Amino acid sequence: MMKHFAWLFLLAILVHQECFNINVEAAGDGFVRTRGIHFMLNGNPYYANGFNAYWLMYTASDPSQRFKVSNAFREATSHGLTVARTWAFSDGGYSPLQYSPGFYNEQMFKGLDFVISEARKHGIKLILSLVNNYESFGGKKQYVNWARSNNGQYLTSDDDFFRNPVVKGFYINHVKTVLNRYNSFTGIHYKDDPTIMAWELMNEPRCTSDPSGRTIQGWITEMASLVKSIDRNHLLEAGLEGFYGQSTPQRTKFNPTINNIGTDFIANNRIPGIDFATVHCYPDQWVQSSNEQDQLSFLNNWLSAHFLDAQYALKKPILVAEFGKSFKDSGFSSNQRDQLFNTVYYKIYASAKRGGPASGALFWQLLTEGMESFDDGYGILLGQSTSTANVIAQQSHKLYLIRKIYAKIANERRWKRARFNGRRSSRDGGNRGGQIGF
Repeated sequence: MMKHFAWLFLLAILVHQECFNINVEAAGDGFVRTRGIHFMLNGNPYYANGFNAYWLMYTASDPSQRFKVSNAFREATSHGLTVARTWAFSDGGYSPLQYSPGFYNEQMFKGLDFVISEARKHGIKLILSLVNNYESFGGKKQYVNWARSNNGQYLTSDDDFFRNPVVKGFYINHVKTVLNRYNSFTGIHYKDDPTIMAWELMNEPRCTSDPSGRTIQGWITEMASLVKSIDRNHLLEAGLEGFYGQSTPQRTKFNPTINNIGTDFIANNRIPGIDFATVHCYPDQWVQSSNEQDQLSFLNNWLSAHFLDAQYALKKPILVAEFGKSFKDSGFSSNQRDQLFNTVYYKIYASAKRGGPASGALFWQLLTEGMESFDDGYGILLGQSTSTANVIAQQSHKLYLIRKIYAKIANERRWKRARFNGRRSSRDGGNRGGQIGF
């Protein structure tokens, strides 16, 4: 039955393969790139199922706890998960990465080194976020406080993070420090390591003091240019939740009741240095007064709108970078969580199957045994959340099959091209052994 399905699926794709413009010359360097509305890896369209685990660097900074990172990656790969999103920041406070502007805790940096090294061993790509919008792990508030106390800046709002030259200078220094970091485990600079899939400018940027969106637009434009001036190998995304803004007022009807936060899904993602769009999904938080079916209906509409806009307005890939359901929700059941996961996963699979821009989803959040204190209600322990783990594994397998079929198409085209070139070379009397160039 599966073979029959795969064959019919392959035929359908072959009919529509021109929409992919598959590169017949595989790059082979292991960096994830984009072409049009698709991610590409080594010359083939790339789809990935993944997870968030913000705690990786913090946990790995203690050598006695690193086995938890290894366990998490091992459990993830056994369920077909291939992308992890995590923090490359911890500013001020307890056990920081950056304890004051430009001064770093080497032990914490070695924790991040280990995370990247271990991800490499397990075949997991990383998305590394560079600062937080919120107070957790310091965030923009800590940067603004540093400018007030260390540089005598008179700042009235945490949103001055996006405007003040001194604060921006602190952030720019952090970006340069992380991208140029020499990994003590792998011997590779971060900016040269294909284990890293992408950088994220900020986790869920918001600027409520300027609902027009101009402040965030200017900041993303400036910082995207900075990142690309240092690192041309890696992809870059802004960290957006996906709220529509003033550039497309007709789309704001898809927003939940959260409005006027200063971001703009269309305008922000149109910035040239931003390689792909992101969207987050928390119907249990955003439309919490509604019932379960209303939340799923919101989720369907939310994703449909963003996938459509990624394809036609942005012409870039899109990743569902966060989604989940908390066990703290009133009346929670694992079946409700599985339903939400299935809804997100089906939308992505349907898009991928027809050659659309949706390239994967990262659930919030993966935990492993002994990490219970990190559970915010959204934690998934794959060994304990059996039904949800099965839903996750099934999606991974579906996306794996799609990747495999597209790779088969690309390989057949390369073979045909090589055979054609070989025949032409023979006719010209210049056949030098008929090597096939992939």
